[in-house]
Amino acid sequence: MKFRRLGLMLLPVFAASYALAQGGGDKRRTGYQDMSPALQQMQDDDTSNPGMLFVQAGETLWKQPAGKANKSCADCHNGVETSMKGVAARYPAIPKGADTPVDLAGRINLCRTGQQQAEPLQPESQDLLALTSYVTYASRGLPIAPPNDPRLAKFRSEGEAMFRRREGQLNLSCANCHDDNAGKKLAGATIPQAHPTAYPVYRSEWQTVGSLQRRLRNCLIGIRTDAYAYDSPQYLALEVFLMDRARGLKIEAPGIRP
Repeated sequence: MKFRRLGLMLLPVFAASYALAQGGGDKRRTGYQDMSPALQQMQDDDTSNPGMLFVQAGETLWKQPAGKANKSCADCHNGVETSMKGVAARYPAIPKGADTPVDLAGRINLCRTGQQQAEPLQPESQDLLALTSYVTYASRGLPIAPPNDPRLAKFRSEGEAMFRRREGQLNLSCANCHDDNAGKKLAGATIPQAHPTAYPVYRSEWQTVGSLQRRLRNCLIGIRTDAYAYDSPQYLALEVFLMDRARGLKIEAPGIRP
């Protein structure tokens, strides 16, 4: 009986060791885990999460006809919960007939210009953020799963090189903060590992929802270097790399960050 009790006590230890040996020792953390309990609770509660206002606005736009074709998104993709489920987890991707990737916002604009015959929505516009938030919401809780497209390898390599390259007046790279010093404090805030699981995200400093490209621009400005224009190939390369780096982590959009 004594040995049986000892065996039962040691079972969780053996299980944990086995999981570690099988690759269960993933030490990646999302920004959610570095937030205060109050902000975590706000993100988890859809009635308190301010990003849900953009999801609701996106639902309205989804059903609204637009362009010369007078078609809505719902005319082609009825039932967003099923038709769009998992879509956000697979972007950036290279569209059919193209040779460069687009992110989810870019894919939405391709549908607008091609299917609806409407003008593309401007980067970081309220309508584009709303539609992106709505589509991404359909993938909340699903693991990030970049496509296994060999054509993306080139862009992934370019993005990784940018992530590790020092630049700007401060001579810093993304990796200096988000790999070398992740978990430490900067101006009282915890430095995250920079996994893009929560975008589009509501940031307290913005008082609105913003895209991953907006956050990347902020980082470039922070290290005192020139920021690229929205939708520049540099951002898309970084997004390809960052999404691959976060492969398997769950989408939590619309997220909240300080």
